[in-house]
Amino acid sequence: MRSREEVEATLHIAKLKPAELLPPVHCLSFSPRASAGECCLLQLEPGLCAELEAGHSLVIRGDKDEQAVLCSKDKTYDMKIADTSNMLLFIPGCKTPEQLLADEASCNIIQTQIAGFSSNYWELRKCRPKLKKLKKLLMENPYEGPDSEREKALTDSKYTMEDLLDRIQASEEEILHQLQVINACKIEGYWRVLEFDYEMKLLNHVTQLIDSESWSFSKVPLSICLQELGPLEPKEMIQHILLSYGMKYTDEDEVYFEMNADKICTATAQMLLQNAVKFNLSEFQEVWQQSVPEGLTTRLDQLKGLALLDRNSRPETIFLLKVEDLPEDNQERFNRLFTIREKWTEADITPYIQDLCAEKQTVAALLTKYARSSMQNGVKVYNSRRPIS
Repeated sequence: MRSREEVEATLHIAKLKPAELLPPVHCLSFSPRASAGECCLLQLEPGLCAELEAGHSLVIRGDKDEQAVLCSKDKTYDMKIADTSNMLLFIPGCKTPEQLLADEASCNIIQTQIAGFSSNYWELRKCRPKLKKLKKLLMENPYEGPDSEREKALTDSKYTMEDLLDRIQASEEEILHQLQVINACKIEGYWRVLEFDYEMKLLNHVTQLIDSESWSFSKVPLSICLQELGPLEPKEMIQHILLSYGMKYTDEDEVYFEMNADKICTATAQMLLQNAVKFNLSEFQEVWQQSVPEGLTTRLDQLKGLALLDRNSRPETIFLLKVEDLPEDNQERFNRLFTIREKWTEADITPYIQDLCAEKQTVAALLTKYARSSMQNGVKVYNSRRPIS
């Protein structure tokens, strides 16, 4: 233990003036149990600190073969180790200068034991949630309807929200939002996606009823849909397909749905394209328009992120290319795209990369980083910055 005289002698050797310092002095010593391996430091932004102080949890997620991420209730963060040239000391009960000034009872000499130390800390960076795995897990067992033989025999490959939180590197709010995006539904406590043919069967039931009743697509009554289609399919599935392809609203205490024409046209296009390697564009457009319900109009912009047009082939062609089937990693995504097509216009490639944009990042910035631009017949095109094998 040091005395005040020893402290002042040390200050004199260090050429420090006591008058310019606070009176309290910490005399540091290592606890017998102090070690560098028992504690880890995590640097948090103020918002995350406030969440912890409010009693909320932060969860580290990731399988053994995945880079760990940290999740709050609504955000996901990459975790990186940052080294520091200064040793970081863990001191239980250590007071800040402000706290010492406020505490008039503080003695001048404070004997302080160091409980641990570290030369690095975990740094967090907000990142995109890793959600590709969600659709992959649910597609292990798509729901084909209550009467399917597979459904009757199935015992495995079904996931509750707790199961998904254990497997998916994303926050709960991000997972719930993505479940809505992929039109998943909860069946007997498990989250499921509908098998596409079954989904189209349900949608056809609804559109045929709209046609037979001469309803407007902007005002489809829920009660009559359930009454008329209930004998054909579970009422929960009828309501789910209305929610997936429409917007719910109430008018004079009656529940209605405004059907989304673009979604219906897009689903019909996917049904037509999924069984063909390539389709003659003009023939496809004709068949597509004939296949959608009467009163709806098909447009090529409804196919963004679903299908790719080849304007250079003769005749012009179209083929299925779903953005959801592309890799989640930025470089892998660009590699795959440049394997499919050597040169892209910005308009063609944008639907396939815009989901990669970080907060406040633009498609143009992504292209600058991962592609090289050039002019071809007066049009700017992009190709890979690295050789594609």
